[in-house]
Amino acid sequence: MTDWKKDPRLKKLDPKKLEVLTEFSERLKRTPGPQMLSALLSFQMEANQKGIRFSDEETDILVTILSSHMPPSEQKKLSVLKMFSRKMAARRP
Repeated sequence: MTDWKKDPRLKKLDPKKLEVLTEFSERLKRTPGPQMLSALLSFQMEANQKGIRFSDEETDILVTILSSHMPPSEQKKLSVLKMFSRKMAARRP
């Protein structure tokens, strides 16, 4: 799971955001496959509580990187969730 740190898209990421992401990645290593999706979803809330906000682009990058280690069944759930989220965002005035 340390290979994600080599992703070139992360070079632009704020160091504080990268620190939070690293902490989360360590926790994700100990998370059973079926619980990874809920852990990923809680990550955003935890970051918000620390005053860290990820842009839509950053969120897409992070989800792509972290979900690459999820079982296929969890990746499928995440894909459906992303589609639902985009539809909801498109409906906002």
